[in-house]
Amino acid sequence: MNERIRLLFSETVDLKLETLTNREMTLETAYFAPLCDEKKINDFILVPFTKGEFSFRKQLEINPEYKSVKDPAAWQDLLLKGHILLETGGDIYAFDVVRIISVDNAQTQVESAIQGPQLALSEDIRNSLNLIRSMYPSPDVSVEEYTIGYLSKTPVMAIYDQRRVDPTVLDNLRNKLTTINVDMVQAAGELEKLLIGKRKHLFPTVLITERPDRITRAMSKGKIILLLKGSMFAIILPATFFDFMHAVEDIYDSFWMTRLLIFLRYASIMLTITLPALYISVVSYNPEVFRVQLAFSVAGSRSAVPYPSFVEVFIMLFMIETLIEASIRLPRYIGSTATTVGGLILGQAAQQAGLVSSIMIIVTSVVAISNFVIPVNSLSLSIRFLKYPLILIAIFFGITGVTVGIFAYVVYLCNLRSFGKPYFRIFGMLRPLEGDIGQVKTK
Repeated sequence: MNERIRLLFSETVDLKLETLTNREMTLETAYFAPLCDEKKINDFILVPFTKGEFSFRKQLEINPEYKSVKDPAAWQDLLLKGHILLETGGDIYAFDVVRIISVDNAQTQVESAIQGPQLALSEDIRNSLNLIRSMYPSPDVSVEEYTIGYLSKTPVMAIYDQRRVDPTVLDNLRNKLTTINVDMVQAAGELEKLLIGKRKHLFPTVLITERPDRITRAMSKGKIILLLKGSMFAIILPATFFDFMHAVEDIYDSFWMTRLLIFLRYASIMLTITLPALYISVVSYNPEVFRVQLAFSVAGSRSAVPYPSFVEVFIMLFMIETLIEASIRLPRYIGSTATTVGGLILGQAAQQAGLVSSIMIIVTSVVAISNFVIPVNSLSLSIRFLKYPLILIAIFFGITGVTVGIFAYVVYLCNLRSFGKPYFRIFGMLRPLEGDIGQVKTK
């Protein structure tokens, strides 16, 4: 039995195949360690078998919990549902030892959702594997194990669907994981930097997530998942720009509502990147863009401000960046209150003192709120940076410089690659399925 199961699951390290012997019989066992409760296996199988106080063969025959399996085609499904298979004397039995993670497990915090699964990945890599295999019970799932860090010796597991994964991406990842030479690796973000290397990208090229539903959907699209022991975040690769703009609830909400929210996210990105630069451009170089009444209103609000518009922008952006950073570093229970009160007081005081205009406070608020709409935090951090080069260009070249800067960003995105795959891809899977390949060849 074990030889046939080893052929069915050729590339996975969490499949346990053992052969036990006592005075009565020889017993072969097969099970997936992350899916099974090993305490149950020990109490109901290993201890009774090794002690031999009662005939284990008779126990297999009279205990209804041990179900006889006649069809070898059912082995895969039983193993992937958390059963242990027992073989003795040509007879196969299945025993349910599924390991159920209780609702006391960690809840999603970074990527919260109203609908969908609420459990997050765990810092225990076995619990994370349990969630992934439970939600993706396919015999094509393969698990490879690596150890990174001379001192930390951190276990890293690569999980993928071997039928859907791109072999070139998989080989590229294997080469990088086996050539990493560092002392310590303790977080998914640290491993991300090691995989990317010395290249300094403006945009994140791998996706870090805590949600098992996002992970399993990525596996179905041919992507590879990396899990680290001690980190409740997983790495999804390769990634595209549109993966970062996709929220998990886009799958659960209605079609038109989802399209409206997606449009809102892209509009928010354009606002948070361009609005400060456009404010400088219009106020300093191109006031004719506004209607006369609005131009007079802006000029009136800036009449008490004693310095150019770009200084005003830098003052407000510095304040908003420090408030965002403070909200992250402060204790959870006082962070939101302190930053909300601080923002209101600072904004009102700066406007009354004539340091900034009222229009600039509105612009800064829109920029900050728009940045928070982005569903993935790593892209949100990158977008926070992108507005500053445009501001510098706008100081010297106005709206023309902002337009050229946006075009340069788009060209950079089109040129960017994530493990050899186009980062700005809009349509298509990473790798067509075998059936699709056959159909294409036939056509």
